[in-house]
Amino acid sequence: MRRPEPVSRRDRPAKPPLSRAAIIDAAMELVRREGAAKLTMRRLAAELDTGPASLYVYVRNTTDLNALLIDRHLADLDLRWDAPEPARERLYRVLSDYTHLLSRQPALAQAALVTWPEGPHYLDLLELLLRLLHDLGLETAVAARAVDLLLQHATASAAEWAGHASDDSQELSDLESTLAAADPVRHPTLTAAGPAVFTAGSPDERTAWAVGVLVDGILAGAASS
Repeated sequence: MRRPEPVSRRDRPAKPPLSRAAIIDAAMELVRREGAAKLTMRRLAAELDTGPASLYVYVRNTTDLNALLIDRHLADLDLRWDAPEPARERLYRVLSDYTHLLSRQPALAQAALVTWPEGPHYLDLLELLLRLLHDLGLETAVAARAVDLLLQHATASAAEWAGHASDDSQELSDLESTLAAADPVRHPTLTAAGPAVFTAGSPDERTAWAVGVLVDGILAGAASS
């Protein structure tokens, strides 16, 4: 009986070489298809037809991967310096765009709370924010702290928005019910204010107010120091 001819492995198409860029491309596609919550080093390795150990040559761990992914997403922001708006309006726009960008990726928004992005687009964002704050009259040391504070607020807002958009999240009516249940004797000020003072306004309106308060406070603090 004639034995079947062995199939040489050399007849298989060669796998594309691994690189950090290729890993991030594959991670972006995996997140687009299945969501960021499904992204693990093991799942990504399977997507690239390799073993997890091979990925660690290019990406240290999941935190490093998230840092690179967030930077890749920041490429979608308008980070041009030559935009025509006054500095304060431009500052609000870039922070608003950043918040909306992250809020569309719940798992990445959560990761961004404890992860510094890594890459050129993150540096573009920092460069733009520093320039805008310089234009508003802040010295570099104060502007750098202001950038950190503003991005912390924007990232936390994005994570909150993303969380509320999930299927098992609380509804705004849940908060309203909690506030409406305040005891007039125990919580007289809260009862007099009513639930609406805590829930009124769209997310964009509340963000604009918060950014305005933060910027006013930063500028006032810098002027008095």
